[in-house]
Amino acid sequence: MAAHDGWRFGARGVRSSRREALFGGLCLCCLPTLGRSAEGFGLDEVGPGIFVRRGPDAEATPDNDDAIANIGFIVGERSVLVTESGGSLADGRWLRGQIRARTDKPISHVVLTHVHPDHCFGAEAFEADKPVFIGHHALRAALDARGEYYRTRLVEILGAEKAGRVVYPTLEVADGAEIDLGGRRLTFHAHGAAHTNCDLSMRDSASGLLFPADLLFVTRIPSLDGSLVGWLKEAEVLKAMGAEKAVPGHGPTLVAFAPAMADLTRYLGTLRDETRKALASDMPIETAVATLGRSEADKWALFDLYHGRNVTQAFKELEWE
Repeated sequence: MAAHDGWRFGARGVRSSRREALFGGLCLCCLPTLGRSAEGFGLDEVGPGIFVRRGPDAEATPDNDDAIANIGFIVGERSVLVTESGGSLADGRWLRGQIRARTDKPISHVVLTHVHPDHCFGAEAFEADKPVFIGHHALRAALDARGEYYRTRLVEILGAEKAGRVVYPTLEVADGAEIDLGGRRLTFHAHGAAHTNCDLSMRDSASGLLFPADLLFVTRIPSLDGSLVGWLKEAEVLKAMGAEKAVPGHGPTLVAFAPAMADLTRYLGTLRDETRKALASDMPIETAVATLGRSEADKWALFDLYHGRNVTQAFKELEWE
C-alpha cells in the first residue's frame, strides 16, 4: 500500500511529495498504540444471554491488552457465538474466560467484523474450540495486506506472548448468511466499502438487537479507512434493517439506534460537504486538516487525535469525483 509518485488530480496537477506523505501508507489511526487492561472490565447483559464489554474512549497504551473495542458473546440453546474476538491474544483469552464462567456450552462461532486489530486479534484464543470464524468475503485479502504489519506492531507494544496471530475466516460472507445457535438466529450482512472495505454487521432474531460493529461509533470519533461516500450509503442500509437498539463497535454497550446513527451521519456528512467545498476552492490539504469539521470538535472523544486523518482520507477519495 505504498504511495505512487506521479499520480494526477485533474486540473490540480501532480501530487506533491508532501501530499503523497499525507495520503500514502497504511491506516495507522485504526491501529492502537495500545487504556486499561482487560482485567479491569466487566460485562453488561444487554439482552437475554447477550453479554458485552465496553472498550474505553481512550487512546490505548502499553498497559492494556488492546482491549479498546466493544466485545462479547451470545448464548443460544445449543452453543455460543463470540460477537468480537478482542484486540489481542490476551484480550481474547480474557473473553473466553468470561464465557466459561457463565456457560459450558460449546463456542461454535467467532465473528471477525473487519480487519482492524482491536476487533480481530483475539481470535487465536478460540482456535482450540474449533469454531466457525465468520468474516466478510474481502477480509482475507485485507488480512493478507495488513495482518502481519498489525501483528508486528502489537508484538512491539505488548510482546509476542500477548499479541496473537492472524486468523482467517472459515465462513466468508459474500452478501448475507444466517446461523442458528438454538432458539436464536443470527443474520449477517456484508457491506460495501465504508468504515473499511470488509465490514460485517449482524442481527439477533431473539432480541432484535443490531450489531453494526464499527459501522457505528458512539462518543468516540469515527475513523475513516474505507469510503466516506460508501459509509453514508451503508448507513442507509443499516437504517432499513429497522432495529431500535444496537451494540456499537465503540461507545456504550447498548444504544438507541436512530439517534446514535444520526450523530454518526451528521459527522460524516459534515466531513463530506466541507471537503467538497475545500476542493472546489483549491484549499491546501494542510489548511483543510486544520480547519474542516471543527463544529464537531466538542462532540467526540479523541477528536484531535483522529479527525485530521479523516480529513486526509476524505480528500483522497473526493478529489477523484
